[in-house]
Amino acid sequence: MRQPIELFHHLKQEVLLTYQKHYPYFEGNWKTFSSQDIQNLIQLIETGVKQTVSEKWIYTHLKPETNEKLPRKDMLDILSQLVGYSGWDEYVFKHKAIEITATPIAKTNTKKRRFWIGGAVILGAAIVVYVVKFSKTTQTIEVKNAFTNAPIDSEEIKAVVVENQVETPVTIVDSKLQLPSEKDSATIVLKSPYYKDKTIVVHKETNTPIVLQPDDYPMMLKGFMKSDIKDWQTRKEQLQMILADELEVMVLLKDNLGAEYFNKQEFSERLIIPSKAIKKMKVVDIQSNKDNKINFIRIIQE
Repeated sequence: MRQPIELFHHLKQEVLLTYQKHYPYFEGNWKTFSSQDIQNLIQLIETGVKQTVSEKWIYTHLKPETNEKLPRKDMLDILSQLVGYSGWDEYVFKHKAIEITATPIAKTNTKKRRFWIGGAVILGAAIVVYVVKFSKTTQTIEVKNAFTNAPIDSEEIKAVVVENQVETPVTIVDSKLQLPSEKDSATIVLKSPYYKDKTIVVHKETNTPIVLQPDDYPMMLKGFMKSDIKDWQTRKEQLQMILADELEVMVLLKDNLGAEYFNKQEFSERLIIPSKAIKKMKVVDIQSNKDNKINFIRIIQE
């Protein structure tokens, strides 16, 4: 009989399969699950289960290949609901029931075993047909920088289809939105830490790129973090201009080591002198106040 921690590992795989149904172009595993995949999964849970899961929780409990401790039951309930169960109790009950009924069948009934194998082959073939069909009915639209006309990095964009106030995440591959083309039109909302939000109605025949307008202050911040500018005094003055006095910065540490928090002074001191650590930081969210100064930054340390 499987132990609860083993059932949790099985549940993690079912969560991954559920994610792949919504993002068929993802072919990796939890180890290769990117920060963008994490954002997509959080959105998927919010849309499908009406619950929230933090980035830190996913880094701590889903990305590791092995887990020594079972997560809290309320979180197990959320994941179980995502894959189609009422909660963790039903998930455990039904999987234990499957084990009990599967053992004698495997030992005593070869014909039934063959029947199930044949069914699995048919199901696999159906899945292949579905994937092929989906790929043929996918509309791709490139997303570009309005000023430079260059493609925008896929990891810097988040997009959702909005229908009846429900948001469905959109897969982005090589700077291109992957949209199912069954419907004549769809309302798309695009967001990015470095570009201004945009809502656009995309029609089935649309093939022109979507252009996003850069947000000046976040773009300057990106330049500070990625460049090798040595003039620290200039950096200091410009940071004073674009960062709000009430700035809060949350840095999620790698290897599930938690998070660090910085205020304006602490964060500015880090940015004044370029370093490898700064260049490895990935900004996933930037918010601004009414004066357009940056007052919140969420960063993942890669």
